[in-house]
Amino acid sequence: MELHVKALQESDWDYLPSWWKWWRWPKINRETLPLNGLGGLMVYKGDIPIVTGFLYLTNSSATWLDWIVSNPEYKDKDRKEALELLIASLEDVAKAQGYSIIISLTRNIHLINTHKKLGYTVDETPSYEISKKII
Repeated sequence: MELHVKALQESDWDYLPSWWKWWRWPKINRETLPLNGLGGLMVYKGDIPIVTGFLYLTNSSATWLDWIVSNPEYKDKDRKEALELLIASLEDVAKAQGYSIIISLTRNIHLINTHKKLGYTVDETPSYEISKKII
């Protein structure tokens, strides 16, 4: 069975919060995600969801790829291939929208290595994610 990509759908929210919880992420509020949690893609094998990610579209030539999370129960060997397909597909969306740069943050070594494999520049100097809730 082949891997395929779909735009996120409302029904994906039946399980996405449990994925982030399993991976020990803080609660992700939909309103902080692009298109209220539907601004991303999901890679499937048949009807099994494998990995998802979000693309923030901006008013500049840069776009932001973030919140990549995978199905913790999916153990097949093509998991890495699914991640590569997700990132490449999000790149395709960005290119089709006229963006020339994708920015992404991660501390996960598997995501770092996948980005490197796909030609991303990875700054080896650690940096910090800084945020503040203002409302």
